[in-house]
Amino acid sequence: MSKELENMLIAKQISPTAMRLLVLEFLLKQTTANSLADLEKEFQHSDRTTLYRTLKTFEEKGLIHNIQDGTGATKYALCVNECKDGVHDDLHVHFYCNQCKETFCLPRNKIPEIQLPKDFMPEEFILIAKGICDKCSGKTLQ
Repeated sequence: MSKELENMLIAKQISPTAMRLLVLEFLLKQTTANSLADLEKEFQHSDRTTLYRTLKTFEEKGLIHNIQDGTGATKYALCVNECKDGVHDDLHVHFYCNQCKETFCLPRNKIPEIQLPKDFMPEEFILIAKGICDKCSGKTLQ
């Protein structure tokens, strides 16, 4: 798996350092978006600045995207393969669960095209749905 992770980083023109490989491996195993604080818990003996720079490098190179879900903490999740250096093309809906406090990417649910008034120049679109996720709704029904 290590060679596969190295190749993923190299394909995005990211030098495969030990920390970057560990962070990528961690992110690949996640089913929800993660914050810097989540990474700090996972890598307790790592420097916060190194983790932050790793996330920023991954984001700049189109490996991950950030999510502002209204909680005040920026969260990060892997991009689809189409994202490129500095250009994120995976505009999809994100879902924040009010019960478990997790944020999910819903890549099959694209953000609809929005007609803005003339001379408005959008820089990003964010669509967050909030409610109860499938796992939590199953718990409340039992």
